[in-house]
Amino acid sequence: MYKTTIGIECHVQLKTKTKLFSAVGNDAREATPNTLISHIDLGMPGALPVLNEKALELGIRAGFALGTEPQYFSKFDRKHYFYPDLPMGYQITQFYNPIIRGGEVNITVDGQPKKIRIHEAHLEADAGKSTHPIGKDYSLVDLNRAGTPLLEIVSEPDMHSSIEAKTYAKELWLLMRYARVSEASLYYGNMRFDVNVSLSKTDVLGTRTETKNLNSFKAVEKAIEYEVKRQASIMNKGGKINQETLGWDESKQKTYSMRSKEEAHDYRYMPEPDIPPIELTEAMIKPIRDSMPVMPDEWRKRLIGLGMDQSQTDTLLEAEVDGEASYLGIIESNLANSEKAKALANWFVNTEIPLGLKADNKLRVKLYDSVYDLVKAGKLSSTGSKALIVKLLPEGKLPENLEVYAQEKGYIQVSDTGTIEKIVAGVLDANPGAAEDIKNGEMKAIGFLVGQVMKESKGQANPQLAQELIIKQLGL
Repeated sequence: MYKTTIGIECHVQLKTKTKLFSAVGNDAREATPNTLISHIDLGMPGALPVLNEKALELGIRAGFALGTEPQYFSKFDRKHYFYPDLPMGYQITQFYNPIIRGGEVNITVDGQPKKIRIHEAHLEADAGKSTHPIGKDYSLVDLNRAGTPLLEIVSEPDMHSSIEAKTYAKELWLLMRYARVSEASLYYGNMRFDVNVSLSKTDVLGTRTETKNLNSFKAVEKAIEYEVKRQASIMNKGGKINQETLGWDESKQKTYSMRSKEEAHDYRYMPEPDIPPIELTEAMIKPIRDSMPVMPDEWRKRLIGLGMDQSQTDTLLEAEVDGEASYLGIIESNLANSEKAKALANWFVNTEIPLGLKADNKLRVKLYDSVYDLVKAGKLSSTGSKALIVKLLPEGKLPENLEVYAQEKGYIQVSDTGTIEKIVAGVLDANPGAAEDIKNGEMKAIGFLVGQVMKESKGQANPQLAQELIIKQLGL
């Protein structure tokens, strides 16, 4: 039986308008190849890089998100290697003095909490992108990403299963989104995971392989599962694992060899002479620390405190969007009224998010406030409230008087005692068996009878009042 050990390096694209060292746009998602470049990105003679202050700020925010403080002193180095998409012949990174040391990411797997330690996180400039057209004898180079600001987050080898690694990757994704460090789009490669896997029968780590550029949580999980099986098969036959860099073939669900794994000395690291060291002060750090938003762990406590289960909480956390009227933003503004906050959370989880409804933020807040007031007043059932939300959110406008509108559409529930008494009497006459069960203590049957009342009233009866009248007419 082998012990699996896993470490992950995650490249996070920082959410800046321009690149790390040049005043060129940082959004290359739909850009024409080789249009977002400058003399600095190309490494032209005499070009001098200038550090993007916003990237530095986001690096500091990432440190707080990871539960640690930024380093007061950090500096850049040159990492030398030669590849067509790296025109300078070296990458500017932080090898000796990174901006972040330490930290941790808290995960829960099978109900058990676990801390994944962070070794370090460092700022660096991305390389360009090489593509290799199938069936062609040439490669294409796009340098739009050259110089893109990255934060490489390096974990300690604290994970021992594919599910732990997948959970860590997802939690890291949440942290970077909530800290407003990155757009964190996996589709556009804003976060890419390099997974190191080794097997051993002792506590001494085995020879590791590194699978590069995984861009989904499922890919992280499946690549590890495949690599564990592959390495175990080789070791069971008496073979040795080669330390190498691997790629992941999504269609075949298997890893493939790219090159032998380089060591630090292969890169000939040297101090970057054109960028002075970074020396932070408390005056620079404090405003960033004070502006940090509520992070996922704290939101889990709040949502569970409202009575949301794990699945509902995960849905809200993963669907969260920027802005004051985001799902959690609306909930937060109503936390003083826990009953309303829970109602809002349930509408988001059960109606708006699964149906993919979109609306102007101000309209959303106004609609939910009005719907809640009608529910609170006993005028709107859960069915009616959902129907109103589904109809009005996509329309982009609200009626002048929501109650009148709901009445006209048949959404307002009937709370007139006399009307419901007649319906209840008819339901009891039509269902003597259920009525007798209730008299004999089988109170589950009352749910069936309430359902029949709702059916006869076309969903307009107040269910609470219907239940009370059923009990009253049965003489209980």
